[in-house]
Amino acid sequence: MKNNIKIERARHDMTQADLADKIGVSRQSINAIEKGKYIPSALLAIKIAQLFKLSVEELFFPEPGE
Repeated sequence: MKNNIKIERARHDMTQADLADKIGVSRQSINAIEKGKYIPSALLAIKIAQLFKLSVEELFFPEPGE
């Protein structure tokens, strides 16, 4: 699953550590989510989307063929 988290972090001048602190996870978790190595739970996806004032669908989307 692809996502726009890195883009949104840049738009909000936020590091991975900043985002992790705001939603209560580790920086490594944010890194894994950004790289598509980890798919967040629905609750975590909602928290991230709400922080950036986006819908979950705007932030996360399937790769072609998924």
